Amino acid sequence: MINLLILGASGQIAQLAEELLHKHQEVKVTYYLRHIDKFPSARKDWGTIIQGDVIDTTKLTQAMTDQDIIYANLAGNNIEQQAKSTVKAMKKQHIKRLIWISTLGIYNEVPGKFGEWNNQMLGESYLPTYAAAAKVIENSGLNYTIIRPAWLQDKDEIDYELTQKNESFKGTEVSRKSIASLITDLVLNPSKHVNESLGVNKPNTDGDKPSWY
Repeated sequence: MINLLILGASGQIAQLAEELLHKHQEVKVTYYLRHIDKFPSARKDWGTIIQGDVIDTTKLTQAMTDQDIIYANLAGNNIEQQAKSTVKAMKKQHIKRLIWISTLGIYNEVPGKFGEWNNQMLGESYLPTYAAAAKVIENSGLNYTIIRPAWLQDKDEIDYELTQKNESFKGTEVSRKSIASLITDLVLNPSKHVNESLGVNKPNTDGDKPSWY
């Protein structure tokens, strides 16, 4: 049995991952989110649901009792603080495995015209904040995997390739379902991609910007 805690369980990628993970009876999921009303009512018997803010380290630590893996699908201008709270709670509960969703561009790894466009679109505050959060994770001593998706679209497809932190980012877009599939693979195979920061894109989507812009 794999005990999994999902932080930010009402997020779009998280909900797709939850659908995939629900097919695996060996995964027992606990859902942690700020707004219960955003969680699909049809899923309320899928596992334990806890209403809470990740910044509330005391409550978060309690929610991590007996968990094996933490999957953090978080966002916001306080993402660095959320990272610190997540790491602190995991260390208190002696949990090592973390899957952390970030964004492309935090290492200035996106080349060419697309990199320039990405920097303009995400702004001077967004990328540094997410980069700072990733640095917290990388320096935590945990067995982390950071996922840096390309620009997200909602096609019903699983089609992706990976790049490492020290490699130039490829492509411009990827489906949320592809990211959910990668997360599911990491939960089921927790020794994969440990202490790696993965760029994720759909192959053959190179360009100056995503196709819908």
